[in-house]
Amino acid sequence: MAQWTSAIGSTQLARLLTSQQARPAGAGTRRPPAYRALADGIRLLVLEGRVPVATRLPAERELAQALSVSRTTVAAAYEALRGEGFLESRRGAGSWTAVPAGNPLPARGLEPLPPEALGSMIDLGTAALPAPEPWLTRAVQGALEELPPYAHTHGDYPAGLPALRAMIAERYTAHGIPTMPEQIMVTTGAMGAIDAICHLFAGRGERVAVESPSYANILQLMREAGLRLVPVAMADGLAGWDLDRWRQVLRDAAPRLAYVVADFHNPTGALADEEQRRSLVDAARSAGTVLVVDETMTELHFDPDHAMPRRVCAFDPAGSTVVTVGSASKAFWAGMRIGWVRAAPDVIRSLVAARAYADLGTPVLEQLAVNWLLSTGGWEEAVQLRREQALENRDALVAAVRRELPDWEFAVPDGGLTLWVKAGGLSGSRLAEIGERVGVRVPSGPRFGVDGAFEGYVRLPFTVGGAVADEAAARLAAAARLVGTRQGAGGDGPRTLIA
Repeated sequence: MAQWTSAIGSTQLARLLTSQQARPAGAGTRRPPAYRALADGIRLLVLEGRVPVATRLPAERELAQALSVSRTTVAAAYEALRGEGFLESRRGAGSWTAVPAGNPLPARGLEPLPPEALGSMIDLGTAALPAPEPWLTRAVQGALEELPPYAHTHGDYPAGLPALRAMIAERYTAHGIPTMPEQIMVTTGAMGAIDAICHLFAGRGERVAVESPSYANILQLMREAGLRLVPVAMADGLAGWDLDRWRQVLRDAAPRLAYVVADFHNPTGALADEEQRRSLVDAARSAGTVLVVDETMTELHFDPDHAMPRRVCAFDPAGSTVVTVGSASKAFWAGMRIGWVRAAPDVIRSLVAARAYADLGTPVLEQLAVNWLLSTGGWEEAVQLRREQALENRDALVAAVRRELPDWEFAVPDGGLTLWVKAGGLSGSRLAEIGERVGVRVPSGPRFGVDGAFEGYVRLPFTVGGAVADEAAARLAAAARLVGTRQGAGGDGPRTLIA
């Protein structure tokens, strides 16, 4: 019986390998043999999680043709991977990826580092801050006081607690976007919201336009739902969306859905202006595309003197084109798994009806805690603490990276939780791999792209400050030196496979 659970075609694997192309080796340096470069490229894709464990690889002849190398080169690479424990084979079943005994399975998303590992590893993998106390404790205490009447019910509220739906609707109305509770569904985090939206609007094989780069976990969610991702490049720096590219993609590809982050985009930190928002809504409406807008970073703005643009749904108040997703996870605490959807009432009814076959509803106690925060003013107090902490961390991290890695390039955003960094010509995948060895965990750029894009980038979140930010930058600099030495000397990293 075959041991593989998925397969990758020769063209797709070749594209992923080519995306790892390193900067040219210096004069006099020795390149590794072609088979070794191929083996190392596949190994790195497995370690990065971009080729999952137990994925059947193409036959030797097919991959050789796709890469324009000899079949002998591919056969030797596969044999090397088998010897290192990264490949298993069986006659008649082919060859599939593996990891050596004792190695942790690579994460395909950006799962948080286990708490027990935090003592030895600086975790820059997850853009989330500790809870803003004392507001978490107060919110839970307030929720417990409100719980008894709900405890006498069955506890299932597929659309969310009526009180919380009404409170969220009131907040949209206060922002100048009239909203009824019937336009709100409470979900288990933003991921739960987007998963439900994808299942309602897009079947397997349908196109979804996404920013390029975009939030890694959402890209993976969409891949696993069988959706076809259509990347749309962001404008340079922090300039937001490139509307000409968006109009072209919406017109030519006619995607069923489009997923965007307008406010302090994850990972770039870009903030779309009002004209961009209005134009994108108009373009989506004309194309018949449902625009899914992720507002999880909306409240994390650092400059109180700078007015935020109106929300994207302000340009589609009835919710016929724009479906908005919000969450308490970034603005408050990732452990508070409360999200919501704002859309037209008929869309909400469809989402609620479909939920009976998914998770039934969101935990009542957590909903009560968020409702307590929103109704008492505790939310504003907690979010202000979060802004101050994120701003302090941002400034510390920016200063440390500029000092330790002066050739790394980035634009400094005015909000959010992430810094998108061009890593001075180094491979982001190799920085992530070597970083783990020197005690810093950082996600590489390709996690945020489609088909291996952004190999030269890493994402750094504003989750550490002070001396920890200094140490994180020092460890990144150590990793960069090791990666630079290997890239320049033709070491064990990926190489271009075209002769």
